[in-house]
Amino acid sequence: MSEADSDGTDVRRAVVLDYLAHGLSNDGRPQYEKSPAGYALDIDDFQLYQVAFDENERLTIGSEVVVKPREERDIVTESHRVDYETLSSGAQSELEYVVADLVEENEERFVDFYNDAQPITLRLHQLNLLPGIGKKLRNSILDERKRKPFESFEELSERVSGLHDPDEILVERILEELREDDLKYQTFVGRREQEQNQ
Repeated sequence: MSEADSDGTDVRRAVVLDYLAHGLSNDGRPQYEKSPAGYALDIDDFQLYQVAFDENERLTIGSEVVVKPREERDIVTESHRVDYETLSSGAQSELEYVVADLVEENEERFVDFYNDAQPITLRLHQLNLLPGIGKKLRNSILDERKRKPFESFEELSERVSGLHDPDEILVERILEELREDDLKYQTFVGRREQEQNQ
């Protein structure tokens, strides 16, 4: 999760999806001028970044790095946001595993989504944006959470009949938001940025 530093700076951390020791293939500079590069996924709101790494650091996929602000970076020398299509094939194939790990590691935050989801319009609820959740399942979740908030994915599955793998449903939605940049509603990707702009 991101946190504010002692001076109030918003620190953005990301997980490395791909590490290219010889730089980006579309970088036209001679090899000796290229620095190691790669792609990373923001831990908090799933923004995608293309990053350049310090030449003296050796990284592995899954390493955590600071992408913003510039003064807080230690391993990353440059970073800018990119779309899913820009990712290398290695980063694209790693994405699902990293998102699944983040959802699992932050279970409380994502269970709270089921507890706190609200209507978007009179006819559409945030829960309906999740793959496989229709009116009946949505109403079951809403009824159950009125009785008592959910505390784990396991409890969600046990208390809501027909809701199997509530964590995998969230992973599917996050991946959908990452892959399709023209979705009308973004629930997870870029969430922090949306909140800051309100």
